[in-house]
Amino acid sequence: MKVYDIPYTRYTIEEGKAAYEAFVAAFKGAKTVEEALDAREALLDAFTEYETAASLANCRFTLNTADPFYCAEVEYYDEVSPLFEELSVGYADLLLTSPLRSELEKHINPRIFRHAEIAKKTFSSEVIAECQQENAIVTEYSRFMSSLLFDYDGQQLPLSAIRGNLENKDREVRRKTAFAIGEGLQKHSEELDSFYDRLVKIRTEIAKKLGFSSFTELGYCRMGRLDYNAKDVATFRLSVENDLVPVVSEIKKQIAADLGIDAVTFYDNSVYTLGRVPKPKLNTEEIFAAAKKMYREMSKETGDFMDAMLEAEAFDVESRPNKWGGGYCTGFAKYKQPFILANFNGSCGDVDVITHEFGHALAQQFMYDSGERELGVGMETAECHSMSMEFFCWKYTELFFKEDADLYRRKHLLDALSFIPYGVIVDEFQHIVYDNPDLTPKERNEVYLSLEKKYRPYLDYADIPYLKEGTRWQYQMHIFESPFYYIDYCLAQTVSLFFLLASQDNFDEAFANYLAFSKKGGTRAFGTLVEEANLCSPFKEGALKDVALKASTLAQKLYQKTAGDNK
Repeated sequence: MKVYDIPYTRYTIEEGKAAYEAFVAAFKGAKTVEEALDAREALLDAFTEYETAASLANCRFTLNTADPFYCAEVEYYDEVSPLFEELSVGYADLLLTSPLRSELEKHINPRIFRHAEIAKKTFSSEVIAECQQENAIVTEYSRFMSSLLFDYDGQQLPLSAIRGNLENKDREVRRKTAFAIGEGLQKHSEELDSFYDRLVKIRTEIAKKLGFSSFTELGYCRMGRLDYNAKDVATFRLSVENDLVPVVSEIKKQIAADLGIDAVTFYDNSVYTLGRVPKPKLNTEEIFAAAKKMYREMSKETGDFMDAMLEAEAFDVESRPNKWGGGYCTGFAKYKQPFILANFNGSCGDVDVITHEFGHALAQQFMYDSGERELGVGMETAECHSMSMEFFCWKYTELFFKEDADLYRRKHLLDALSFIPYGVIVDEFQHIVYDNPDLTPKERNEVYLSLEKKYRPYLDYADIPYLKEGTRWQYQMHIFESPFYYIDYCLAQTVSLFFLLASQDNFDEAFANYLAFSKKGGTRAFGTLVEEANLCSPFKEGALKDVALKASTLAQKLYQKTAGDNK
């Protein structure tokens, strides 16, 4: 079935409540563990119906945020999702308190019981109205950002259409793009500050009502973090500051010298040579043809899956007005069908999407095939699936970039190393804001600027309107929509670099470990998954120092190989 032919019917809260009441009666009345498991399966079927309908509605909303039908459907799920969460928490409570629990634990992965314990902490009927309000603000913000247009070369364009120019070879084009972004955000500064003010306040109110000291604690529970906490993340950030930032700073110093500039500015940050900026040598159709060839050569599993995704037309990658501006992989569980949305703009990011989101989709298909539908994957693990796939595709880079393949590899590697300091800025910014929810917009911007100086001391915003005030965070949509998600990218980027370095020594062995890692999904703790893949934990002391030095050495080798193109 083609993705666009999947039928959509609203799954109502009334249907959900009926299924839940039937479950309660059957589960409480169960005399054997088999009867209890049958009751659970029936409820999970109902949850799958709900999740599929909600995912379809949200997907079609992001394809056109001006579509009145799907706008209304998303608003409906915003309103009822806390009510479905209430049912889910009721299910968790019954699972945890069942007199058959010891028998159930022989048939159900223990991590599901741990997730149930966290679920009970994150919700109460007392916060339904506040959760509905939070959902509504997030949807309002998403719609606002999708409709936001920037004045660029006399045209009104979405952010997704102009951001690729920050990689343009011409510095003046990059500077003009940065100015357009800054001036466009400044026009809407009051709205953006209002969105965030409202979200911080309502999330703080929810946390207080649930008995948490701040939303930070609740945010970690919402992310389902079973295996590490805020203290571990703070330790990781310290490692970034001490072991990675100095290495990235030296790399940026060399790049500034190559570019003939005194300092790397915001609009120089994605450029690594004075020569050619690597871009795909292919149009959209050709990129997909090359990806199909790549995944067939990589393994039978990846090839068959890519064929299935193309057959289902499970990609939407063209940028257009009113389309949500980011990229994602989602899934429609009832149909066991992943789907990828992106916004191609002619930059390296087009290939990154085909590799990154494909990694997500492949792991999601493994999860569907395993039948473990209740074992959610932690986002740090999910991002390992995607970021690591990007690096395994290095072997086939020539298919997309031809003679610029090594230029791309170097850029991709340096992007990865440079990303981690930015990622921890986003993370620490949110910790500070949610631990101090009464900060004014000006104070928030000052916090952000201080973090830029701490983690990206080499980067200069001095002459860019508005962004120089510390407002770069305002178009990082995760900060608004998915609080405390961003550190997962940093942890996963570290793991992906370990996979890259392993693949340089023995590709087949590293890729086999990667597939095994992906197939395990959420069945094991993050640290256990990393250990079983023969990799080092990102939380281990010295791990970042080792990977930073080895990755920078690899980048230097690529620099030497492309010396003629660096001028």
